[in-house]
Amino acid sequence: MTSRRTLLKILAGAALAAPITGLAQPAAKVARIAYLSAGSIEAGASNRKAMIDGFRALGWIEGRNLLIEESYAETRTEDLPRLVSELLRVKPDVIVSIGPAPATAFKKASVDIPVVFVAVADPIGIGLVNSLARPEGRFTGLSTVVPEGFLGKQLELLRETVPRMSRVAFLTNPGNPVHTVGRSLRLQAARDNGLDVVELQARTREELEAAFPEAVRRKADAMYLSGDPLPIAHRQLVAELALKHRLPVMYLFRLHVEAGGLMSYGSDQADIHRRAASYVDRILKGAKPGDLPIEQPTKFELVINLKTAKALGLKIPPSLLLRADRVIE
Repeated sequence: MTSRRTLLKILAGAALAAPITGLAQPAAKVARIAYLSAGSIEAGASNRKAMIDGFRALGWIEGRNLLIEESYAETRTEDLPRLVSELLRVKPDVIVSIGPAPATAFKKASVDIPVVFVAVADPIGIGLVNSLARPEGRFTGLSTVVPEGFLGKQLELLRETVPRMSRVAFLTNPGNPVHTVGRSLRLQAARDNGLDVVELQARTREELEAAFPEAVRRKADAMYLSGDPLPIAHRQLVAELALKHRLPVMYLFRLHVEAGGLMSYGSDQADIHRRAASYVDRILKGAKPGDLPIEQPTKFELVINLKTAKALGLKIPPSLLLRADRVIE
């Protein structure tokens, strides 16, 4: 398990720093958080910082009254059951689960500890909760997309950029439960936009590399890459592959566009991770996770990379540039 915080260090430091007086000093309450991500430390660094900023604003200071025991699957979802077991052994007060695969791993482990999930597109569809308004049970948190029409909006933006698009490749990870349950939604969104579909899957870097020439071979005009830790971890490679095969790609996360991808439209991940701290705070203060409604994102951002568009021979419509939250030149 990749871990950067240990309880022993904090307790030892506290013991050395404690003043010696005639009266016993009450021990400061230290909240213990388990943090599990399916992705990599590097890819998740900015989101983790946003969450720490959220904790600090609520009075929880890492290293003082907040201990975070971290673990990263580094895109190897097969390691999640082991990582879950290791984190549960530290007996955390609250679990923070980043992404759908870690959340379902905790669900399968039948945890009796509150779980705040973050960046899960369809918590009902993958069986985490029965309701967004009343989650019940041990799970609550923040979703990443608004299900109704969101994918259709992404495809519309992609089509504005690639007017000739008649066939789109969907690249998904079969190890991601959201991708599995969302297949019918993807197909329906494509049909609603009059598009033929090429379905591609990738669990590994090698399969990611193979997906792009396969999309071209099957005559896809563009690609929609579903949000997942695997392509995020290899986002530079993905951007290079898209350019090499001259394939316009719509992404969910801004990180891809900053790495050289064409465009993204999705929720503000920093905002979601910052707000997750408030869920943990309320649970630490006595709230039951099942009583905390699941939040859907309120901030969406359209990011466009003009340099990449030029390299692909695409002219971004001025109306689209005016709607963009950020344009990379």
